[in-house]
Amino acid sequence: MPNKKHMDTAAIRGQMERTDYREHSPALYLTSSFTFPSAELMAETFAGEGEGIIYSRYNNPNVDEFISKVCAMEGMEDGFATASGMAAVFASMAALLQSGDHILASRAIFGSTHQILTQVFPKWGITYTYVEPDDIDSWEKHLQPNTKMLLLESPSNPGLALVDLEKAGQFAQKHGLIFNIDNCFASPVLQQPAQYGADLIVHSATKWMDGQGRVLGGIVVGRTELIEPIRFFCRHTGPAMSPFNAWVLSRSLETLSLRMNQHCVNALELASTLEKHSKVNRVRYPFLPSHPQYELAKKQMKAGGGIVTIDLNGGLEAAQAFLNGLKLCSLSSNLGDTRTIVTHPASTTHSKLSAAEQAAVGILPGTVRISVGLEHVGDVIRDLEQALG
Repeated sequence: MPNKKHMDTAAIRGQMERTDYREHSPALYLTSSFTFPSAELMAETFAGEGEGIIYSRYNNPNVDEFISKVCAMEGMEDGFATASGMAAVFASMAALLQSGDHILASRAIFGSTHQILTQVFPKWGITYTYVEPDDIDSWEKHLQPNTKMLLLESPSNPGLALVDLEKAGQFAQKHGLIFNIDNCFASPVLQQPAQYGADLIVHSATKWMDGQGRVLGGIVVGRTELIEPIRFFCRHTGPAMSPFNAWVLSRSLETLSLRMNQHCVNALELASTLEKHSKVNRVRYPFLPSHPQYELAKKQMKAGGGIVTIDLNGGLEAAQAFLNGLKLCSLSSNLGDTRTIVTHPASTTHSKLSAAEQAAVGILPGTVRISVGLEHVGDVIRDLEQALG
């Protein structure tokens, strides 16, 4: 049996079979449907017995290639790719939960995920309870007889709070819960939750996987028996990834490891520099020794990631002046780009949370999230320092 390929090799060489033209880079299949050589094979395929492809909402060669690469990188069996990251987050829950079910969720989750739990699922009779990501010992008291899923995000957006994945996996296994984790901030290059017992792993492929701010996409990978109902749900509700976006994302995976390594190098240097600045009250970055979960980060992550979060002295007024003073870095709500992006979470990505909810996940009026790009880090540092004044 051949040795398992390294993640970096799988990302490059895990491509679909070539056509008769023997193209080196995989072809792009911009087609909505596919033909059949006979009525019999067409009937067999629709019955689930044939090997043909029916329709690009169901699957497509480019989408299939992207899924297979992410599965190889995350160490999972199967997956489904969606039109956006939030479509993947939603499908990973909606396909597996029903009225009367309960979710145990980390308090430190993305703003739109919070909206699903608080605004969408209550209409379906699905309830939730928030738990503290760094206090697993307290989780058990929040369990209910109808708790079905453990929903986590590590590192969190934007507070960079970590969950001890080993303990979380043991907790989920002990109580028979589906362990569902958003691994977007780390990417499979830095962290592989499957090693700790995760059943489902979700990504916004829009972020680090694309890495250049070009396309939207999402993916959920996991155990086959869980992906099957997710595939059924997505095929019939329609949040399918486009073939073109899948083709772009599959090519992007080929450089993900190289890019993430440099993002991490730049981010650590930036975080270390800003920690010394008089106008910065606190710097949050998992691989800074000052991070309260530094030892845990070193245990379960290969590097600290590309996000640095800072809290400025002076609150909202100081944060807005800082953003308005930037000349090189971009103001955007996105992240994971080659370009450094700066965001004020309280007024943008997490603006739908109340002030109390924001504070509970570490978002203050002076909190700023920095997605550190691939520019020369010295230029980024100089831009941030001149904006700080």
